[in-house]
Amino acid sequence: MTDHDSTAAWRELLETLGTLDGAFLEGDRAVADDRHVADGYRMLATTLGVAFDTYLFADPCRPRWLELNSPARPDRRWGGDNTDAYYFMCPVDPERRYRISGNRGDSVYFSVTAYNEPSPGSWSDKVVATVRDDDLAIDADGNFGFDLGPTPEAAVLVTRDYQADPATGRPVVWRIEALDAPEPFRHGDAETAAALRASAAWLRTMFAIVPLAVGVRSDDAHALGHEIAQAANAFAEPYQVPDANFGWSARDACYAYGSFVLDDDEALVVTHRPPACRFWNLVVWNQFMATPGVADARSSINGHSAVPNADGSVTTVISRGVTAHPNSVTTLGYPRGNLAFRWFLADEVPARPEVRLVKASAAPTAVE
Repeated sequence: MTDHDSTAAWRELLETLGTLDGAFLEGDRAVADDRHVADGYRMLATTLGVAFDTYLFADPCRPRWLELNSPARPDRRWGGDNTDAYYFMCPVDPERRYRISGNRGDSVYFSVTAYNEPSPGSWSDKVVATVRDDDLAIDADGNFGFDLGPTPEAAVLVTRDYQADPATGRPVVWRIEALDAPEPFRHGDAETAAALRASAAWLRTMFAIVPLAVGVRSDDAHALGHEIAQAANAFAEPYQVPDANFGWSARDACYAYGSFVLDDDEALVVTHRPPACRFWNLVVWNQFMATPGVADARSSINGHSAVPNADGSVTTVISRGVTAHPNSVTTLGYPRGNLAFRWFLADEVPARPEVRLVKASAAPTAVE
């Protein structure tokens, strides 16, 4: 036995890790295929790494950007994955002042958002402040800089960097420095125990959300006694993010979420009319809000890569393989999973995307 609080907290964390796979192995949310089981364990490893970066090793007195989600790193694909964007996170002290600077690279949209943290390890439920690229004086070489803080309630900053083509575009270069003198460095028993407990709380929240449901196919809904509102192969109504939110959504974004359940020979034909906006994309997720294997095939489409129809709408064909349509998107072989639309700085909330389930051989092969 030991009287070290960090020892007790470490063992509590191990106990938490030992139970979290129940979220995807048991009960109503149990996943239906071996690939998603494997994805569940990978998600445990990924989110544990993010939790340690954020709570155990970060220091708001000595800030540094932590890679949160990246198209380039398979161990940073989680929590609302975006194949076109780079995200960084930095825990901050709401009473301190910070200098944020960098270079915009080839970004088509970038921002810094400050979020609260209701208790250690709990997810944000409020957007505290947002600084966007169009708020800044950016010189001819793409350089920018601004001061932030004190910012009451702010516990963490999250950057967004959206790229028209992340394979070739130059990401935003981010820098941050504290403008106030740091406190003495502390990493003793009490601080470590608190960080480990915050990490465990953060993980529990993540696995209370995932795996996401995929709904029921409309052709099976009646037999299973489900309402059509729970159907797969459809999108919910798009919405604008309010100041009060859950997690780290962007206040200047609209989102719409859906799901798919596809046989080998089936495809979804998704048509929507993008409003005037800075950026939009449609991303395929597994049930853990991640897109594995993005280097192998096209698993998303955005407003810069999509070929529009003659009337300005955009049709995307989603299937387990690849079709001949210029806006073909693959689920990377997944038979079931989730879909996410994002529209940034939209003039209006978009209309609900239309979805048709067809045989892959009957899917359109050209824009209309």
